Parts: sequence; C-alpha cells; structure tokens
Amino acid sequence: MRTIIPVGAVMVMLAVTTPAIAAERVETPTVTVADGVTQPVFGYADAIRERVWVDTDFDSDRDGIKDVVRVDLIRPAATEQGLKAPVIIDNSPYYTTLGRGNESELKVDTDGDGLLDRWPLFYDNYFVPRGYAIALVDMVGTAGSTGCPTIQGANENATGPVVVDWLNGRRNAHDSNGDPVVADWHNGKSGMIGKSYDGSLAMAAAASGVDGLSTVVPISGPYNYYDYTRGNGIVTRGNNYLGSLARTITADDSARQTKCAPVWNEIAADDGDEHGDYTPFWHERNYLDDAAKIKASVFLVHGIQDDNVRADHFSKFWQALKTYDVPRKLWVGRVGHIDPFEFRREVWVDTLHRWFDYWLQGIDNGIMSEPGVDVEPSVGVWEQHADWPIPGTGNVNVWLRSGADSAGDLALTPAMGAPTTRTFTDNPSQTEAAMISNPDQPDGNRLAFLSPPLTEDLRISGTPVVNLTASSSLDEAYFGAILVEYGPSTQNSRSGDGVLQTTLPEQCYGESSPADDGCYRPIAYRPTDVTQWRVTKGIRDGQNRDSVAAPEPMTPGTMYDISIPLLPEDYVFSAGNRIGVIIVGSYRSYSAETLASRPDVTVNTKVSHLSLPVLGGQQAARRAGIPQR
Repeated sequence: MRTIIPVGAVMVMLAVTTPAIAAERVETPTVTVADGVTQPVFGYADAIRERVWVDTDFDSDRDGIKDVVRVDLIRPAATEQGLKAPVIIDNSPYYTTLGRGNESELKVDTDGDGLLDRWPLFYDNYFVPRGYAIALVDMVGTAGSTGCPTIQGANENATGPVVVDWLNGRRNAHDSNGDPVVADWHNGKSGMIGKSYDGSLAMAAAASGVDGLSTVVPISGPYNYYDYTRGNGIVTRGNNYLGSLARTITADDSARQTKCAPVWNEIAADDGDEHGDYTPFWHERNYLDDAAKIKASVFLVHGIQDDNVRADHFSKFWQALKTYDVPRKLWVGRVGHIDPFEFRREVWVDTLHRWFDYWLQGIDNGIMSEPGVDVEPSVGVWEQHADWPIPGTGNVNVWLRSGADSAGDLALTPAMGAPTTRTFTDNPSQTEAAMISNPDQPDGNRLAFLSPPLTEDLRISGTPVVNLTASSSLDEAYFGAILVEYGPSTQNSRSGDGVLQTTLPEQCYGESSPADDGCYRPIAYRPTDVTQWRVTKGIRDGQNRDSVAAPEPMTPGTMYDISIPLLPEDYVFSAGNRIGVIIVGSYRSYSAETLASRPDVTVNTKVSHLSLPVLGGQQAARRAGIPQR
C-alpha cells in the first residue's frame, strides 16, 4: 500500500489552439504554472530516455585517449515537439557501487537495451512531468565513464562543467553508435544537486564559473578536502584515505583498479599523511579559494550533527557566499550525514520544487523574498532567519577558572590574582565518553570547567573557539576541546545519522513507469533522553598553532597561544543545566593519529577562555546565570 503525496494545484493540460484558418496548427508545448509552480502536465512513462558520452580535455588514466563522461538522460517527450527544458544534473561516483539515497538505489538497465529503466532518487519521477530533464552523470573514473578517480582532483571537478558545456553546444558528445548528439531541446539553464560526494562535485562545478550553470544544491558535501581528512594539522581520516575511497567507488571494476593503481600510488605519496599539513596537493581539492568565480545561486543543506562531513564545511562556504554576494539559501538540520528528503521530506520537496522553478524555469514565485535560512536548534523545532549565524548573535568570552583537583569554573571575567595553571597528561586511548563523564571527579588526563546551573535557556549560533595559553613537556602536543551540556535533555540520536526508516506504506512523489517509481519508505527521527551531551568539539596540532601549512616545533615548557575552533553549532542550553568545557590532548575517534610519546600539557587558566557565539550576546549570558565574578 502506498500513500500518494499531493503535488499542489489541480493539473492543467497543455493548451491546443485551432486557428480560424483551414490548416490546423498545434502550439509549441510549454510548461503550465499554477500557484507559482510548474504542474505535472507531461508524461513520465513515455519520456525520452537516452545515453550519451561527452568528450573531455583530460586523460586521467594516461592511456593516451581523452576521457569520456557517460550521461543518462530522461526528458519529456514534448521536447521533440519544441519544448525547451532545463536540466537537473546529479554527478556521482556511486551509481554502480554504493548507490544513492537512504535505500541505496543503483542505476539499472533491466532489459539490456543500453538505456536506464530504474533511475535512483525521485528527481526523474517528480520533475520530468513538470517540464525538466534529468541527467545522471557517472563521475569520470567510475561506472560508464572512462579514466581514474582522483578524489576531488581536477579531472573529477571538471566532470560537471563538461556536461554543462555539451548541453550548451560548446562540447561534443556521441551515442553508443558513435554518432554525434546535440541537446537542441535544452533551454540553456542547468542546475546541479547531490549529497556528500555528489554535493562536492556540484560545488566544484559552481566554483569553476562555467556558463549555463544557473544553480547548485549541495547537500552535506566536503568543499575543502583538507578539512575533510584533517583537523588543523592532524590527520583525522587515517593514512591513504583517498586511495581507499578510490577503490571503494570502483569496487565493481577490477580492471579499472589495476589500471589506476599507479595514479593512486602517486596520490598516496603526495597527500602528506606523514605530517598532516596543508600542501599544494590540496589546492585543487579546496573550492573555498575559487568562491569568487561562482555565478550560480547556491542552496546549501547540512546536518549540524554530521560527524562524517563536518559542519565547518557549510559554515565556511556560507561565509564565502556572503563575501561575494552570491544568491543563496541555507538549511541546517539537527541530523547527521543525511539528505533532507530523509528528515524533512514534504517541506523539502516543495522548497526544492520552487527553487528550481525560480532559477531554471524563470518563475517568480517569491522564494528569494523569503527568509534565507531554515535552522533546527532543537529536535523538531524549525525556525526561519535572515542569515546564519542568527542575527543578534555576539561572541562572549567565557573564562576558564582554575579549580583544585576537580572541575574549575566558568565565568564572564578572568579570575582575580596571580596566574594559575593546571596540568594533565595526554592519554591517546581515552574515549570521548571517558573525557566528558563525571566532570567533578579528578582526572589526570583532562581538565574540566563547569558553569553553575543556568537560570534560563542560552542559545548559541556559530563557531565557538577555545583559546588556550598552554605549554607542552615535549616539542609537540595535540590539543582537543569539547563543549558539553550537563543535565537532562532530549536530543536527536547520532546513531543512524539521527533517522530511521519506518514500515510501509511508502510515500510517493511524482509519476511512475512499469520499472521505476518515486516511492520511498517513510522516515522518523531518533529522539533520545540524555543526561549529558557533547554539543561540539575541536582539535589542533600544537606544531600547527599558527598555520596548517607551516609547522613549527614547540619549545618544551614555553607557553603558546593555541586557538581551537570547535565545529559550528546552533544549539539551546536548557535552563537548569550546566555548560561544560573539557580540555584534552589526543582525541580518540576524532583523530586518526596519536603521538609517539605522551606529553604533559600545562594550561594557564588566568588567560585561557572560550569564545561563545551567544544569541543576545553578553546580556543574554548574564541573564542565563554565567557569573561575572
């Protein structure tokens, strides 16, 4: 049994006119608009399905032949009668390996005719009847494309732009017979969408500045691969992660893996796993540096609890988009690494529909006049704001005050008197649960600082930063920091990225063919009652205290300023609960590295402090009961 989700206004059929002349003439088909959105007046079962290979200018597998990119297209039959359609592109490395969406859908050709019968995700079912074409692109080096994956290298980043170039008549493509194919049905506008790897490829295409790319919708994508595999000078993903991922996305093609092994060996030699520093290797994998080239609008979506592609990816790019005044929209949900179709389904489909209608069909539906940011600060509570961090947020310095052997205090002013210090010993085997549990108890492998119980809720929005003045007994040290809420609260579990699939009936979006539908199992949050909650965290290599590109050994016993940016958050600390700051050295499960020796770390608590982005600033912090003295 399936529940059919309403798609808006009553369907309006294409108008056919009969002139008052003898010869009967049919008008060129156009999209139908009602209530500000396109209507499903075109068929899906009879839509045109085709497969093309687009030429590139690079040879990533070094076989002397330029790579080609395979594209599977589905478009309304009316495009053969003059309908001009925009294209929604999902460029992915996963179509024949891990699949797409929560149900891991793959591309499937059931009858062996060389054309797709099953299309992953709901985009084809929903948007083709509304006058769009859908292009599912095999990222270069995967599936039906040739070449080698290089994990966000220049060849992969160019995959989307070459497809956009072909759609706009600037590049050649051919079919399975080698015959030229042109997209003379295209209206000149394309959008790219995708989650995770696909999201990064969409952002890479936008950062290329390619003409004809009108909008991108990157979901939970890594936009600086150094930040994805590193944490301020510390390797967080393990050695040779890029090569491991390259093998995962080509797991269905052993011949390609053999052919590409020399390319991946070069990547392993150049990625700097031995030190974790930022090197020129990472430039082509960092789209922040090219944000000034973006011509497309950007609709960013990210889970604030994403421990895979961490939240600093969206926050840094959002700031870059503001710097260059790029038309933009943002969703921030209290989930992990998950698509909004799996955590806010009906609102997402409606919003995405209006976004594409505005940017690709030219329909003035008011979406750009609405608040630009949707954020979920508490489980199931969505708010709209003009910007993020939320306007009215101000950084508040919360000072770490030394305790004796147990927890220290947090206050809005430094402690009076002479400087005081606290020392702990790095423990690389310490778990996060051990780090944050029992903060009032003495522990030689961490420092803990606690506020009094809050007298009212306290909202943060932005990137907290722990600023330490500290020394190491060795010429190196790792510095970890954790922001914790102590006390009862209801959170969305980090298990399963915060969602679970429920039982049937399925929910359907769009139309169907005998082989493909847009129907998916419903989803729900995983609320959990807790007594302590890791709000956010951060890590830094002491040798990279001033630059991730220029390491400098520490002089044992010398105090240094160590800034530890925590992952961005939008969060409400509840009245009656306490704010905790935990300082550690190595951070098991966050860092893939541990030091050969265990340094003693000494922190000057007179000057060390947390910079907390508080909604309402200093006054809100005082009202919430953080003491001034």
